[in-house]
Formats: sequence, structure tokens, C-alpha cells
Amino acid sequence: MHRRPPTPARFVEGRTIEAVPEDERRGRPRDLFALWFAANISPLTLVSGTLAPVVFGLGLWPGLAAVLLGNLAGGFLMALHAAQGPKLGVPQLIQSRGQFGSHGALLVTVLVVFMYAGWFASNLVIAGQALHRVVPALSVPAWLVVCAVAGLVVATVGYDLIHRVGRWATVLALLLLALCAVRVLTTPDVLRRAAAQDACTLAGFVGMAATGVLLQIAYAPYVSDYTRYMPSDAAGRRATLWCTYWGCVLGSALPMLLGVVMGLAVADDTISGLAAVLGPAPSAVVLFGFAAVVVHINSMNLYGTALCLVTAVQTFRHRWLPGRAARALLIAAPLAVSLTMALAFQDTFLASYTDFLSVLQYVLIPWTAINLVDFYLVRRGAYDVASFFAPAGGIYGRYQASALLVYAASFALQVPFMHTSAYTGPVARALGGTDLAWAVGLVSATIGYGVVARLRARRGPCPGAVKAPQETRRSHH
Repeated sequence: MHRRPPTPARFVEGRTIEAVPEDERRGRPRDLFALWFAANISPLTLVSGTLAPVVFGLGLWPGLAAVLLGNLAGGFLMALHAAQGPKLGVPQLIQSRGQFGSHGALLVTVLVVFMYAGWFASNLVIAGQALHRVVPALSVPAWLVVCAVAGLVVATVGYDLIHRVGRWATVLALLLLALCAVRVLTTPDVLRRAAAQDACTLAGFVGMAATGVLLQIAYAPYVSDYTRYMPSDAAGRRATLWCTYWGCVLGSALPMLLGVVMGLAVADDTISGLAAVLGPAPSAVVLFGFAAVVVHINSMNLYGTALCLVTAVQTFRHRWLPGRAARALLIAAPLAVSLTMALAFQDTFLASYTDFLSVLQYVLIPWTAINLVDFYLVRRGAYDVASFFAPAGGIYGRYQASALLVYAASFALQVPFMHTSAYTGPVARALGGTDLAWAVGLVSATIGYGVVARLRARRGPCPGAVKAPQETRRSHH
């Protein structure tokens, strides 16, 4: 049997959701550190840190502790998803068909499309407002459009360019973060005002820790999209997990820690506070640099959105795999929606962003628990990859009623524990506003799916064995 020669590298990526064959596994796990580190060093992550004092009423040390706890815990769950990519060679939500069935997985796919839109819009608002402070000649809406189009270009080229931009963005992000940290730590009034505040409530601490968990888990539905080109051997999977973990955790935690200090020390919002602490010229450099990093982040959001849309359409047209032109259109369409959202919510950003994070954790955490339990404890990575693309879902069927039931039940169990600006459940109210819904969702989905998987196993052996990713039907037109 003759081995098929490796597919030549192309400037614009040709693949979308199909399995990546072994001879195209050209990725290096260490590149993942740069990718995820740069994806988090942004104004939005800095603003997320300010939620500790501004929204949750925490002082310096409680705020710093909550940020570290949330990121370290949530990062591990996210990185467990990353290790699935090298094993199966498919995007994350395609793999989710193994738990929910080909049609059942559409529920999560649609939710993730809205998640992408929210992240894209949030990053655009922060970047646009920051750039407008530096160059007021261009309005905030104009800057939103500039940043959106730049992200569109990178996402359209695809996987390889996203990784290249990530490497350069990491260097830039480190320099920007170091500049901010040095100026903050060497400005006596900033540290004095921050250290003088030590307020702490259980509700605030739990809320901020949950924010850190959620910022990590929010990457779970698409983290495998960037690891499916990585080596599939055991060493490659371990390297993928830890490079992703430390890149994402450090990239999130460091600017969030700085954000806690800035939120305590600066009376105005954090973006304008940078100018007060750094001075006009350095703050202009930092804000422009952060905007460049936002382009990298939003290119990832657009790229993932396109994969979600292809996944949704391919559910009903299983032979359809789009080429470059169709993928570009699938990237441009959600960009228009996200840009519209950014323009609509730019004046009420902080309140809208906080509620967005709350709702996101309610819908994502039960899914992440089901996915990880199924992959690591039930099937132990053994899936029939070909069935992911079969017309009727192959051995996984169109719907897996047990998984959908566990997801629905876990979501329902969270309702009494929820706390948002629009709704506070009775348990959260009795606990003084402490939102434990995310913990309830994680535990109930983990236990619930473990129970139904065991009952299902008693009826027969768990189907599915990994098959080497094969070349599926593709189009390069």
C-alpha cells in the first residue's frame, strides 16, 4: 500500500471541521502557550479583574486570592478539553456529538455561536473605547469597525496565521503587561490606595472566583479547534494539555491581578485610569498594543464561529464541507452581528458584560462536565470518528436522550442558585446574593452523567473505538 504524500501547506487554510490526518499533524504544543497567553492579555481581561472591587466589593488580598483560585481551577478543566484535539483530530463541538448525538449537539453549538458573538462584541467595545481615547479624531464606532475588519482578515486566512500572530502577540503582550505592572508597582499612591481596602464577603469572593473559572471554561467549546493539528501520541497530548493550561492561566491571571489593583486605586474606569498611572505617551502605546492583541483574540472568535456554523449545517447536509470562499462568508456573517451588538451595548458595557458572564457559566458548565466525564471516565478517549460525520450520527445516533436529560436537569437545578441583575433565585437570596449555580451545575452534571453512563453500560458494551482520522470529502474551490 502506498502512503499518500502529505498535503502541501497553503497560505489560506483549506480544512474546516473534517478530521485532520496524521500526515498533516504539523503543530508544536509549545506554540499553544503563545496562542493562549496572547489571547488573554487584553483590555477585556484587565477589566475583568476590576470586577473584584467594582462589582463584587472585594479588597486587595481577597480579590487577588479569588482571581488566582478561579483561574487555576477553571484552567485545568479547560486544558482537559485541549488534550482531546490531538487524540481525535476534530474540532471540539464535532467531538461533542459523541455525547449528545449529531442533532442533539446542535443545542450546544447554537449556544456557543451566541457565546462567540458576546466575546467578540465585548472585546470590540473595550478596544474601540481605548483607541478613541488615544485618537479621538476617529469615533468609537469607527474604531470598532477597524478592529473588526482586522480580525476578519486573520480569521479568513486561518489556523496557521492565527498561530503566527499569536507568537508575535505574546511578545507584545508581555512587554505591555510588564510596562503596566512596573508603573503601577512604582507609583506609591496606587499601591497605598489599593492596600488600604480589605473588604470581603462570601458572595463577593465566590462571585469573583466563579468569574475566573468561567473565563477559563469559556474556551472549552473551541480549545480543541487549535489542538487538532498536534501530535496524537501520549507525550504530545500531555504537552498539549500543560502548554495550553499555563498559557491560558498565566495570560488570564496576570492582567486580572493588575486589574484588581487598578480597580481599587483608580476612581475612574480602568482604561482612562491607565493614562493617569502610566502617563499620556506610555498609555497611548499600551492602548494601541492592547488593540493589536484584541485583533488576535477576535480572529480566534471568528474562526471558531465559522467552525460552529459549518458543524450546524453539516448536521443536515453531511456531505457538505465548504471550501475557502464559503468559509470566508461564514466568518463575515457573524462579524456583522457581533459588530451590531458592540455598537448597541457600548454605553452600558460593564453591566451587560457581568450578566453575560453569569449566563455563560450557567449554560457551559453542565456541558463541560458531561463532555469530560464521557471522554475520560466513560469511553476513555475511544470514539468512532467516522460516526461523527455519518448521516444519522452513526453509532451515536441523532440524539442521546440521556445526555440531553442530564444537561436539562443540571441547568434546572442551577435556577434557585442563580444571581444576576435580572433574576435572583431563592437560595442565592437566602445566601445574601452568593451565586453557587456554577458549582451546582458542575457537580450535578458530573454525578448525573456518571450514573446514566453506568446504567447504559449495563445494557451492553459501550460502543466506539478510535479510528485513525481519514481524509473526508473536501472542497478547495
